[in-house]
Amino acid sequence: MNVHQVDPNESKYSASATAFRANVDRDLANDELRDNFRGAMDYLMDKRKNAFPIEDELETLREKCKLIKQRCLLKLPQLLEQLEANLQRNGIQVHWAESITDANEIIAQLIAQKNGKTVVKGKSMVSEETALNDYLEARDIECLESDMGEYIVQLAHQHPSHIIMPAIHQNKKQVAKLFADNIEGFEYTTDVDALIGEGRRVLRDKFCHADVGISGVNFAVAETGTLCLVENEGNGRMCTTVPDLHIAITGIEKVIEFLDDMPPLLSLLTRSATGQIISTYFNMITHRRQEGDKDGPAEVHLVLLDNGRSQAFADEEMRQTLQCIRCGACMNHCPVYTRIGGHAYGTVYPGPIGKIISPHMLGIDATKDLFTASSLCGACGDVCPVKIPIPKLLLRLRKESVRKQSDGSPQIMHGQGAGRKTIEALLWQGWSIVHKSPTLYRISMFMLTRCRGLMPKKIGPWTTVRTAPQPAAKTLHERIKARNKATTQGAK
Repeated sequence: MNVHQVDPNESKYSASATAFRANVDRDLANDELRDNFRGAMDYLMDKRKNAFPIEDELETLREKCKLIKQRCLLKLPQLLEQLEANLQRNGIQVHWAESITDANEIIAQLIAQKNGKTVVKGKSMVSEETALNDYLEARDIECLESDMGEYIVQLAHQHPSHIIMPAIHQNKKQVAKLFADNIEGFEYTTDVDALIGEGRRVLRDKFCHADVGISGVNFAVAETGTLCLVENEGNGRMCTTVPDLHIAITGIEKVIEFLDDMPPLLSLLTRSATGQIISTYFNMITHRRQEGDKDGPAEVHLVLLDNGRSQAFADEEMRQTLQCIRCGACMNHCPVYTRIGGHAYGTVYPGPIGKIISPHMLGIDATKDLFTASSLCGACGDVCPVKIPIPKLLLRLRKESVRKQSDGSPQIMHGQGAGRKTIEALLWQGWSIVHKSPTLYRISMFMLTRCRGLMPKKIGPWTTVRTAPQPAAKTLHERIKARNKATTQGAK
């Protein structure tokens, strides 16, 4: 597998990711947003907990699915070739895209070949990754999101704030106002069923007249050449059966080896994501429309996107990032994400999983603040259904961010060393020298305690949310020595 070094300038998200700290300040000041996320995350955590009543069963299933994903990743180059061969045998055409530009151009060309002007799109985070909607609209192609959450954020001219529930940052009052402002004839109501019904009414007409349907892929089975799509609303099935042209897009890591690998992964995905025992719909697409079929597309295409994934694959430790099945459980349990929401990250994939996958897509220089925005509490790793060691990978990225370029280490991603500061490196070098020498250590501690009044009140980022540390009047060694002396004298 050739390693694709991603160009962060391709993505509109890189500039937003560099503004992470400003985004955080903005969203922390939004009380309504924080209330929306707090309530939603508490609800999702309870749902997941109730979906796994037997702890031993959960751990057995997690271990099994981790091994499945690791096996598939170990064979990834061969499985991709097998997937392509079986898809083509089934009549599904395969296209390879190294970058987001390649993916968008391929899709635009496929639509142009059919003189397509209207597209209905199922939920797909990979198409968010490529900013496909904007790309098509710039070419006078209408692209309508058909997932209810995606439809809401599209109306609001926003991007998803969660990989499973795109509009989770909005409450029903905000959605009602959005519909009233954008849908002709809509009468304002905050009744959730009425809001969903209105969205369904608008979308139903679009399904019937769309030239092209675009979808994501949850799992691609190499053994059978099958594209699997997990959903709850039926919009994915409509996108993939009503229009004559169906284009699926997914990352290269979504391939699994056998059809038998599917049930345990699906069981973990739905319960980890939304607390459901099973999703409402599970679509398996193996062929285009066959003779005698009453529905289905005349053509099916699959676009396999790299965009930094082969870069993660090339490093044995970082490869674990690609085990992700996009359930969002790590986000739901993350104390940082719960407080700031998804938009603050400025990346397609927010939260803990975004912190470890975005550097491969955008470069460390554009994302160096993301993997430091973690308490390393370990909640994300504890709930990950495929046991990705997210805290460990965050520490690895922090190390790569400050690694000296001339130390001979391999360049594993764009922008490596972007977080390194000379003065900080010199301070840590000095700290290392002092702590390796008992004599220097005791001298430095003696000076620190005697000059404690000179300690500054502001110590960079540390004191933005903390009180400056105040050294003790005497060192621990001195206090113990004095106590022992007093004890000896008392005994006499």
